[in-house]
Order: sequence, then C-alpha cells, then structure tokens
Amino acid sequence: MSNDALTHPTDAVAMRHALTEAATTAGYAPSIHNTQPWRWRLTANTLDLYTDRRRVLAVTDPDARLATLSCGVALHHARLSLAAQGWQATTTRFPEPADPDHLATVQVSGRARADQPTALHLRTIPLRHTDRRPVTGAQVRPEDLRAITAAVEAEGAWLHTLTADQVLELASAADHAQRTQADESAWRDELAYWTGGTRPGGAGIPDAAIPGQATLTTVPGRDFGHRGTLPVSAEHDKAAVFVLLHGRTDEPRDWLRGGEALSAGWLTATEHGVSVLPHSAPIEVVGTRQAMRAVLASTGYPYLVLRLGAVDPADAGPPHAPRLPADQLIEQS
Repeated sequence: MSNDALTHPTDAVAMRHALTEAATTAGYAPSIHNTQPWRWRLTANTLDLYTDRRRVLAVTDPDARLATLSCGVALHHARLSLAAQGWQATTTRFPEPADPDHLATVQVSGRARADQPTALHLRTIPLRHTDRRPVTGAQVRPEDLRAITAAVEAEGAWLHTLTADQVLELASAADHAQRTQADESAWRDELAYWTGGTRPGGAGIPDAAIPGQATLTTVPGRDFGHRGTLPVSAEHDKAAVFVLLHGRTDEPRDWLRGGEALSAGWLTATEHGVSVLPHSAPIEVVGTRQAMRAVLASTGYPYLVLRLGAVDPADAGPPHAPRLPADQLIEQS
C-alpha cells in the first residue's frame, strides 16, 4: 500500500465491504460440535459480535463457556481479516455490561498498513481443519511448539505442555467425563442432534469427519454414539503432544480472550504443519475441569485441551465441516 493511500478519506463502500468480508471470514472458525454460535451486526463502520443462544449447547455447555471460546476464535478471525485488508480497527470486549450476549464491538477508524504475517494468517483460515485421526507421524518439533505457544501468549492466554504422567491423568479425566455425560439422556439427544442425520444444514459434524472405527489413542476421542466414514489408521498416536490452553481467571471475558488465543495458536500450527484436535469433554464436566486445573497446580483455569501432531505434507487431511451461509450469521443495517 502506498503512503498516499493512508491519507485518502475513508471510502465508506470499501469499509462496509471489508467489514462484511471480516464477518464472513469469521464463519470459518471452529466451534464445539460445529454449532457456529455467533451472530454479527454490521452498522456503518462497526461490527458487533453476539452469542446466538439458539446454537448454544444447553446441556453440554450450560454456562456458554465453550460457545464463548468459539466466538473468541471468530472474533480473532474477523480482526485478522480487517488487518490483512489494511484497516485500522479497535476492539472493545463486552461493551454492554447489561447484555452478556454482546461479546465485542469492532470499530474501524481508517486505513493502515497490512503486514505479511497477518496476510499469511488470512490465507490459512480456510485451510485450517479438525483432524480426529490418530497422530502417526514424527514428533512435533520444539521450534514449532515454541511458535504456537508464542502466538497463544500474544493474545493473552497460555499453553501448558502435559508430561507423560499428566497425559495419563488427562486420559482418565476424558474417559470419566464421557461416561458421566453418556448417562444423561438429554446429553445423548443433544449430541445426536448436532452429529446425526438430523443436524441442521450447514452446521454440525458430518459422518465424513467422524472416525469409521475406534482409534488407538491414549486419550479417548469423542464418542459420537455412532461410527462415521472417516478412514483412520490402526496405529497408536504415540507421537501426539497434549497441551492445556489456560488463563489466569475464569470469567466470560477470559473465555473470549482464550478463543482469540486459540485462533492465533491454531493458525500458527497449521502454517507449521501441525494438526490440532480439541478435547473439550474434560472441560465440560465440573469434576474433570477441576482435575485439569490441578494439572496447572491451581495457578490458572483450563479452557481447552489440545492434541498436537506433525502432519505429513502429502496428506490433504479429512474434509472440512460445513458452514452456515453468511446471510444467516450477519445482520446488516
């Protein structure tokens, strides 16, 4: 961009297009069960982000903890889109204390210079996906893990790498959480709605993203209640690295920032050839969430467990989950 471009008056049409593009790009964000629990309102030079309560998992996620985390990823995607397009924007989180569903306001003030890392992240957004297959490649390189950790910390959260003993604790917690949930018929019904044949169009987890057989993993993956069609290896995921995304406090504002950090870390991982699989079951159940906090020696609060694995460059990976049309997520006035 030329220096002259920075001094020209803001083009309202171009700004509105950029905001629309930002909200559309945010639609690629990962979310629990691919519920996509966000809603955008576009007015003049502003994007407002809201929780869409219709797509919050009332049984699995009664506090909207994971929905807020998911919305944080979408917020970071939108921020990246604006920055990569060369717009200066200010983000205000929870601008209305009386409205907890109003998560953020992103206000564009004018033109700015776009940098190369931001443009790279923008190109990575549609390439990112969740891979539920066992990790069978080489170990994640220390320099890649450092880059992912730095990206997370730059957004105000932290990663704790689990030791071998802590991975066994995680495995026990994940198994206990899923058995506890499976005992609830309301939870089973909710899971079936978002992952079965009746899931809403453009959302939920399709069979093509669900393993076709049980995977050999130390930490059990999500039991969706049925087999999908995703081919999986019979190998064990011994090369997997497990990390715990966490922060200092445990309030909605922190969950939102945790989601922004998750976005930054996941995009960095994708650029470094590292797959990411979220394990949310240990966070969904109060008792196992407390067990995960004990892993942190009670110095922070866990937001999400992530499995990392080196990716074979020749492997295209599993198919992407469907997305809701932009016009169902963006309200323009």
